[in-house]
Amino acid sequence: MEVTAPIKDLKVQVNNKQILSIALPITLSIIIPQINMLTNSIFLGNLSISALGNAGITGVFYLIFAVAGNGLNNGLQSEFSRYAGGDNTNAFKIILAQSIRISVQLAVAGILVTWFIAPFILQRVADPNAYPQEMNFLKIRIMGLPFLYLFQMGNAFLVASLNSRYLMIGFIAEAATNILLDYLLIYGHGGLPAMGFNGAAVASVIAEVCGFLVMLLVIYKTGLKKEYALLTTFKYDKKTTKEIIRISTPLIAQYVISVTTWLIFFIFIEALHDQTAKAISNTMRNVFGLTGVFVWAFAGTCNVMVSNLMGQKREDKVLDAIKRIMMWSFALCVLMCLLINIFPALFFSLFGQGKEFVAEGIPVIRMVSCGLLLMSIANIWLNGVTGTGKTTVNLMIEIIAITGYLIYTWIFMKVHYINLTIAWSNELIYWSVIFILSFSFLKSGRWKTKQVV
Repeated sequence: MEVTAPIKDLKVQVNNKQILSIALPITLSIIIPQINMLTNSIFLGNLSISALGNAGITGVFYLIFAVAGNGLNNGLQSEFSRYAGGDNTNAFKIILAQSIRISVQLAVAGILVTWFIAPFILQRVADPNAYPQEMNFLKIRIMGLPFLYLFQMGNAFLVASLNSRYLMIGFIAEAATNILLDYLLIYGHGGLPAMGFNGAAVASVIAEVCGFLVMLLVIYKTGLKKEYALLTTFKYDKKTTKEIIRISTPLIAQYVISVTTWLIFFIFIEALHDQTAKAISNTMRNVFGLTGVFVWAFAGTCNVMVSNLMGQKREDKVLDAIKRIMMWSFALCVLMCLLINIFPALFFSLFGQGKEFVAEGIPVIRMVSCGLLLMSIANIWLNGVTGTGKTTVNLMIEIIAITGYLIYTWIFMKVHYINLTIAWSNELIYWSVIFILSFSFLKSGRWKTKQVV
C-alpha cells in the first residue's frame, strides 16, 4: 500500500485518560444493545416461560454468526490500528472496502447455512415441541446478518480511528427501534399483528437495518468519509484482502468455536426438559451481556492499543498497557457484579416469573458472577494476544480452553448432573485456562516482532 502523510496523529499513549477515552464510548455502545436484548427477554418472559426458554437456544445460535462478524471486526480493528500507529491512514479506505466485500460474502454463507443446513441439525437435537417455533424464528432472524456485519465494519473503523465517541449514535437508534417494535409486534399493539415469538425476530432485523443506515449517515455527516476518502472505490485489492483474512480467520474460528460450544451447553440444558432451567439459563445469557459490558469494552480497547503500539514500534509499552486496562476491567466488573448480587430478586422479577424461578435462579447468578470476575481479567490478556497480530495463538488457546470446558460440561451435564448452578461453573474452567495460556504467552515475549512464533 502507498504510504502518505498522516491526516492527524492517531498514535495512542499509555495512560488512564487514553484508555478511558477509547473504552467509555465503547462501553456505552455495548450496553445499549444489551439493554435491548434484556428488554427483548423481558417481553418474551411476560409472554410465556416457554418463549423465554426458547429465546435462549435461538439467541445462542444467532450469536454464532454474530461473533463470526466480531472476529472479522477485531481483525479489522487490529489492521486499522496498526496502520494508524504507523501513520498510514491512507490505507483505511482500502481496508474498509475489502472488509465490506468479505463481510457480505460471510453473511450470505450464514443465511444459506441457517435456511438449508441448520434444520437438519436442530431437528435432531432440539426439543421436538420447541423445534418448529425455534426454526421459524431463526429463518427470520438471520436475515439481519448482512446489516449487522456492515454495522460492525463501520464500528471497527470508528474505534481504530479514535472516533469511538460516535459509536453510541448507531446503537441508540438500533436499540430504540428494537424495543419499540418488540412492544408493537410481540403483543400486537398500534394496530399491528400480534406475532408473538416471531415478532421479536422481525423487530431485531428491522433494528439492524436501522443501525447500519444510521452508522453510514454518521460517517458521512461527521466528515470522516471525506477525511479518509472512504467508500470511494471497491476495487479488489488482493494483498489487503489476504492480510485481513490471515488475521481474522483464526479469530472468526475462535469465536465460532466458543459460541458453538455454548450452544452445545444450551442443547444439554434443553435435554433436561425443564422449562425453568432453560429460562434461567437464558437470563444468565443476559447477565453475561449486561454485566460484562465493561469487560468487552476494555477488551476491545486492549486490542486497539496493543495493535497501535506495535505499529509505533513501542513493544516495551505493551504489557504496561494490558495491566492498566485489566485493572479498570476488573474494578468495574466488580461494581456490576455487586449490584446484580445485592438485588438478584429484583433482577429476576423483571421476567414475570414466580418465586420458584427466583429461588432457583439466585444460586446460578452467584456462580455466573464468579465466572464474570475471572473473565474480566482473562479476556483482557486474550485480547492482548489479538492485538499483537498472533491470532493463530488465539485460536490455539481457544481450542485448549474449549476442550477443558466440554469435558467438564459433559461430566456435570450428562454423566453426573447435580444442579444448574454446578453446570454453570464450567465458565470458571474456561476462563482459567484462557488466562493462564494468554498470560504465559505474553510474558514469554515470543510475540515481539524480532521473534517468530
